[in-house]
Amino acid sequence: MRELRPLQALGLSATAEAAYLALVEQGPQTVAEPADRSALVGSPLECLQYAVAELSDIGLVSRADGRLTAQPPRAVLEAVAERRARESRIAHESATVLSRFWLDHTSGSSYVEVVDSSHRHVAVQERVHDEAVAEVRGLSIGPVGGSDRVPEVSPGTLDALDRGIAYRVVYGAEILQDPKALAVAHVCVDRGEQARVLPGVALNVLVCDDRFAVVGVTAPDRTGHHSVVVQPSGLLDGLIGVFESYWQMAVPLPRPARGSRAGPVR
Repeated sequence: MRELRPLQALGLSATAEAAYLALVEQGPQTVAEPADRSALVGSPLECLQYAVAELSDIGLVSRADGRLTAQPPRAVLEAVAERRARESRIAHESATVLSRFWLDHTSGSSYVEVVDSSHRHVAVQERVHDEAVAEVRGLSIGPVGGSDRVPEVSPGTLDALDRGIAYRVVYGAEILQDPKALAVAHVCVDRGEQARVLPGVALNVLVCDDRFAVVGVTAPDRTGHHSVVVQPSGLLDGLIGVFESYWQMAVPLPRPARGSRAGPVR
């Protein structure tokens, strides 16, 4: 019988899912005492408190008199599905409008630069991490089937995190099926990145503060990567708006299972 992982599929952590299933099976419980924690899911208190917060935010548990009670899932999750469907429609509409704006304004526009070599593509992305003074926002399609490329942390990312640059990144849900890519993402999370996950991320984008953005594009013959650098303009505002819409729809990237180890940082 296939292992039941319905809440992890929605982006909740394995601990949150285990806690909910335990509450359904065993009835209301408290997390105040070690014995109770062990009976619940056997997780450290900090992890369990985070899991309870995840469940409370989505409406799957309630707390009264210090005890946690599981709530019926159908109405809660159908409300989540309806909200995400509505937000997805808005995001697709925004993408259509933005694409039309792109076609109307990119020809000869001074605020758009196409970088057409893979070597310069890497250097341009590194500029984002090196030149950021406050925040980097990113959309990442995630692992693409059939690629032989080994996942790695983008050059300059960890240095920027270490100097206090805030990072918010939305990863495509495909990352959840690729342990190596997921491990690399957790390396960044461990250094301070805020990471969320969402099905259907369609762009690779890095936004450096509100000053410029880099959009990653696969070459037509799929033998290399190009970049489009977007300077301050309505197009940049649109890319930032798309990111913020995705961020609102996304859910936190699940934490790694206890005892798992992140892959090498390159």
